[in-house]
Amino acid sequence: MSPGGPEFSPFVQGYWRLAEWGMSSAELLSFISQHVAHGITTVDHAPVYGDPSCESLFGAALKLDPSLRNRLEIVSKCGIENPPEGGGAGAVAYYDSSKGAIIASVEGSLSRLGGDHLDVLLVHRCDFLMQADEVAEAFVALKASGKVRHFGVSNFSPSQFSLLQSRLDAPLVTNQVEINPVNFGVVSDGTLDQLQEGRVRPMAWSCLAGGEIFQGQSAQMIRLRATLEVLREELGAESIDQVIFAWIMQMPSHPVPILGSGNIARVTAALGALDLNLSREQWYRLWVASKGHGVP
Repeated sequence: MSPGGPEFSPFVQGYWRLAEWGMSSAELLSFISQHVAHGITTVDHAPVYGDPSCESLFGAALKLDPSLRNRLEIVSKCGIENPPEGGGAGAVAYYDSSKGAIIASVEGSLSRLGGDHLDVLLVHRCDFLMQADEVAEAFVALKASGKVRHFGVSNFSPSQFSLLQSRLDAPLVTNQVEINPVNFGVVSDGTLDQLQEGRVRPMAWSCLAGGEIFQGQSAQMIRLRATLEVLREELGAESIDQVIFAWIMQMPSHPVPILGSGNIARVTAALGALDLNLSREQWYRLWVASKGHGVP
């Protein structure tokens, strides 16, 4: 994922919506085992995902086969706090990147997941009150204790990424950002340029735009679906999902897509994108369909 960083699988299995899948622990263990058997060994979590906690549900499944942990790279996050209990009617969720909050978040994640370390910890969103030196102190303490092996960020702008990196001895290993044909501002705002410069691979979330590409009725969505279907036929792809994943992975920063489905057939079908290679004209055809105009 970066110089000296961890190895990830070609896709990451995301567990944001795990609580909605209605799986028993045994069913979830089967799902995890199946995507691991297909080479998808990296999983993405966060303390704020799910009610009940997706980390707790995942940890309960791993307890049924603790050996499976050794075949996984577990990514989790820190920094988003729910409204405090007893905070009153006006209490809001907030960001907290203080040293104590980061360490407490990791300890909570490990307790729920049932392991002794995270492979990667991401700061979920940039705290507007972030003291970069304090974040660095937390990272050093967690690394020294063996509780976290690598660190990265999520949804950081280039300047926020540079600020935090300036206080660290080791490179940040990723920036998890939204990349899809509907909203790919990171392609033009310098985010992916910065990552390519440092040979850091982004993690791409919401690759399918939360399903909007398949269901939306705006002019943009209609153009995208029509173009994706033509590209699917030209490339011999099984689905437009595969075309989207291939389009994302072809970006020169080599993004790693996060899959959000709890359907193992859809998860394994995504792997077909690894065999697709869009020409430059095909890649830009999807850009034009999204923008509604030609290149400048």
